[in-house]
Amino acid sequence: MKGRPAVIVAVILWIPAVGLGVGALLQYSNTPGRLAAPPPDWPQSAGFRRVPGESTLVVFAHPQCPCSRATIGELALIVARCRIKVNTYVLFYAPRSMGEGWARSDLWNDATAIPGVHVIEDRDGWEVRRFGPSTSGQTLLYDSDGHLVFNGGITAARGHFGANDGMDAVVSILEHRTAEHHTAPVFGCSLLGLGDG
Repeated sequence: MKGRPAVIVAVILWIPAVGLGVGALLQYSNTPGRLAAPPPDWPQSAGFRRVPGESTLVVFAHPQCPCSRATIGELALIVARCRIKVNTYVLFYAPRSMGEGWARSDLWNDATAIPGVHVIEDRDGWEVRRFGPSTSGQTLLYDSDGHLVFNGGITAARGHFGANDGMDAVVSILEHRTAEHHTAPVFGCSLLGLGDG
């Protein structure tokens, strides 16, 4: 029974350590990234097109961001729920320094599997600079006249699926042209980060 006091001490030290670790993970999971400051009207210089008279939904994502799996999943739900035609784009940041195919990750495949969604490589972040997002998962909705009507995220927390204000706002704006919120926190990794050179 000589080792029993050592085991008790180890358990006493282990419990608060686990508590601190869980607390740190929860804080990280619930800390939003920086919200974009996008142009209030659709930029004419954009490298992809807006169809006049139709809404345009744009999601910016880092292809290696594990948090963005939830964003792509929630986007699939938005597309499935909306009866209104909306032109939907997912732009994956693709630095030239990483070579061809780097952006074609599992997230890319998940996005291309959503019916009607256009998936684009944003080479060297030209569209990121044009629209101003800094966090993977940043979502923008421009109405049929090209005016910005939603700016934010469409997940409840970093990497978490489930009901959230952002997704509800996008669906409400598309279906009813009104919403309780026009912004929502965006949760994800740095759009231009994650060891991409």
